[in-house]
Amino acid sequence: MKYLLWLGLIAVIWWVWSKRQAVARRPGEEQRPAPAAEKMVRCAQCGVYLPESDGIAADGRVYCSEAHRQLGPAADGR
Repeated sequence: MKYLLWLGLIAVIWWVWSKRQAVARRPGEEQRPAPAAEKMVRCAQCGVYLPESDGIAADGRVYCSEAHRQLGPAADGR
């Protein structure tokens, strides 16, 4: 019984080692760099944070939607 356990352990170690070697040998696969973090901005009307590329800029302020752009900046100075 103990020889069977040793054989199983050796088989598992060999299988893991061979998988790691196969991954290391793959040609042409390079690790892609992580995408750059995008700047977050705050809506001048409601205060919600959103990616700068999703915002609507007007009069030096950023809004989350066209409706908030039409309302203008919040009265409390956000």
